[in-house]
Amino acid sequence: MMQAIEEILRLERIERNLFRGVSPNVGWQRVFGGLVIAQALNAATQTVAKERLAHSLHAYFLLPGDPTIPIIYDVDRIRDGGSFTTRRVVAIQNGRAIFSLAASFHVAEPGLEHQMDMPEGIPDPDSLPGQEEMVAHHLQEAPEPIRRYWERPRPVELRPVDIARYMRRDDGKPSQLLWFRMCDPLPDDDGLHRAALAYVSDMTLLDTALYAHGKAVFDPDLQSASLDHAIWFHRPFRLDDWMLYAQESPASAGGRGFTRGSIYSRDGALVASVAQEGLIRPRRQG
Repeated sequence: MMQAIEEILRLERIERNLFRGVSPNVGWQRVFGGLVIAQALNAATQTVAKERLAHSLHAYFLLPGDPTIPIIYDVDRIRDGGSFTTRRVVAIQNGRAIFSLAASFHVAEPGLEHQMDMPEGIPDPDSLPGQEEMVAHHLQEAPEPIRRYWERPRPVELRPVDIARYMRRDDGKPSQLLWFRMCDPLPDDDGLHRAALAYVSDMTLLDTALYAHGKAVFDPDLQSASLDHAIWFHRPFRLDDWMLYAQESPASAGGRGFTRGSIYSRDGALVASVAQEGLIRPRRQG
């Protein structure tokens, strides 16, 4: 049984600016990137006044994380301004930096508002198969690594709009739509909801970039990893209701794939935007 997202993101404070986090034991060979983003954001949030919430973060993955040992998060209190607060976080294992994050926090204030509309004609999430039904009835023809991925317990429920994308290996349009929500209700803590969204935001982005090439992150002839990641939080939201993750990959070149995503609440509000570049390098012989 997978731990709730609150437990996964919980940190031990070991000094004023130092925190310790652990990875859930789910069989991964390296730490899930979304976990490090979320825990690092959580560490930064704990050094900021409650009325200030993260409005953006920019992160770099430096080394693969070892899921069997704790991660130390070192927070640098760069600036506390009148409206904005800035923090830098370095995640450390075995004395080496494996990840770095810069986050900006803002006091909420009124201002001009607009947004791009949510895509139209999307099936309601309740009409789509849940994880058990998807594995039992829709992924029987999928490659074994993909079935194992969807069978693995996680704190968030995912419902792809087009499940057939996981069976087809032909070159396709590099975009996808995905509904998600946390499996357990979350408390009224906006900082926790933003950290939980950061956790989910790293899921399936590389898949989207690879659709154009008829590839998948599980292919043995491909080396793939997240390189950098950015999130902009636009509006308050709750992750214990369904959210739509609309993803598209405008380009891939030089062994890297770029994907951006828009996250909408069920009622159509654009709550966050995501961008990521990932390594999608063919493995070299030897």
